[in-house]
Amino acid sequence: MTYWDRYLQPTTVDEALRVLAQAPGEARVIAGGTDLLLDLQRGRQVPVRALVDVTGIAELCEIRAEDGALIVGAAATHSRIVEHPLLIRDAPCLVEACSLIGGPQVRNVATLGGNVAHGLPAADGTIALLALGAQAVVADADGRRTVPLEDLFVAPGRTTLSGRAAILVGLRFPQRGPHEGSAFHRIMRPQGIAIAILNMALWLRLDETGTIDEARLAAGPGGPTPRRSRKAEARLCGQSAKRVDIEGVLVALAEEVQLRTSAHRATAEYRHHLLGVLLRRIVPRALASVAGALPAIEQESGESVEAG
Repeated sequence: MTYWDRYLQPTTVDEALRVLAQAPGEARVIAGGTDLLLDLQRGRQVPVRALVDVTGIAELCEIRAEDGALIVGAAATHSRIVEHPLLIRDAPCLVEACSLIGGPQVRNVATLGGNVAHGLPAADGTIALLALGAQAVVADADGRRTVPLEDLFVAPGRTTLSGRAAILVGLRFPQRGPHEGSAFHRIMRPQGIAIAILNMALWLRLDETGTIDEARLAAGPGGPTPRRSRKAEARLCGQSAKRVDIEGVLVALAEEVQLRTSAHRATAEYRHHLLGVLLRRIVPRALASVAGALPAIEQESGESVEAG
């Protein structure tokens, strides 16, 4: 069975946009294809007239620093992200997330842009990017614009790019500053089902007194679309890094997320239990990643995480 008529390989963003505009709703962007090709083969995606391969567009494959920000091209593979020194230094939660996606063969072809554009509420790369405060760089017939990453998502598996002649060019987020750290963690079924039962990413910044003065937290699936947990973030802020009220943060987080039962992964009740498990793991890991800010972090039982 043929799933597409033409396979096109533009070398510029403008060329790719022209091709997409010529077949509105009937052409799809492809990079690694690890999600799209399976969807076509299993009938979850109707056959398309053209696949537009963007991996030959140099701009979409770049990873670079620019004006205090890191820019990761949408066609950058997870393998490149995991090995890139800028990201290892400045975005540890993204490196951790990408290192867990699939196996080596998948990471060699799957892209960060594909992870985002698929619009799944528990996509590992997307959850890490939310914690990093990422923005999406989007190109269409009206030019380019930069939008908050959360604004891309409109429904499970759907983004503002769906069915449009538009391209996700890249993801942009601030370079790591002093007293900042981040971490990512997830819990999977032992059988290795591709999507996590629950994942979580945390970015935080400490002031000179060792108090958390800003935090960004995301857990997935925490609702129908990927999102940050702003009530939990607010509860983290103002707390001493030497003694974080984990239980208080957990209450705020549990009130905000919308967890559901999945026939193939877990019940909503089990996911609520895992919120606490992940939070107790990720807070000390994020604090420990704040270079030189704290001694070794040890987790206490009960209400707090305390620095030794």
